[in-house]
Amino acid sequence: MNDKFYELPPEKQQRILNAAMEVFGLNEYKRASTDLIAVKAGVSKGLLFYYFYNKKELYLFLFHYVADIMRKQIVNQKFQKITDFYELLAYSAVEKAKILEKNPYILEFAVKAFYSDKEDVSEDLKKMTTDQIKNVYAEYFAHLDLSKFKEDANPMYVYKMLVWMADGYMHDMKMNGKPVETDVLMKEFNTWMRMLKKLTYKEEYQDENHRD
Repeated sequence: MNDKFYELPPEKQQRILNAAMEVFGLNEYKRASTDLIAVKAGVSKGLLFYYFYNKKELYLFLFHYVADIMRKQIVNQKFQKITDFYELLAYSAVEKAKILEKNPYILEFAVKAFYSDKEDVSEDLKKMTTDQIKNVYAEYFAHLDLSKFKEDANPMYVYKMLVWMADGYMHDMKMNGKPVETDVLMKEFNTWMRMLKKLTYKEEYQDENHRD
């Protein structure tokens, strides 16, 4: 990416990113029009490609940008003080829902990115998504008290299961042509956590409440 993008005023950077998120969020990658992105951003297509080498570079930059937004707005002092595994996941889910309500195209873009298949960006996205799961767990779950887990329960595997379940829910909605509703997904997510907590926590910790 051209460093000139970062020299733009913040509001102009945001217009470009918001326009790209909307167009990529509402269309499959190959059908997303860079002409439309430029129009919505209020810049010429030539200038758009001056800041970003090509469509793929813009898309992958946007993927990292969305992940960075989530991380910065969720990992705060309150996050760092929570030491219970399921309480931390519940807190993170609530904070993510708040972000998605204010920025609807983030969810649209994330769903499209998750199910990108046979596109120019597909292999890059699969690798980044896999790496992201590992990195998030290693970096942000390091302060948790994992002694509440049964000896045969693997917290990392539980975390991956919840990611897969959310993935499966979104896939089911997408295949049936239904929108992914944040509040419904949140209810489902809390149900999955309660079930897994019963299976993976030692009995004396199973009745502790996590935040809904």
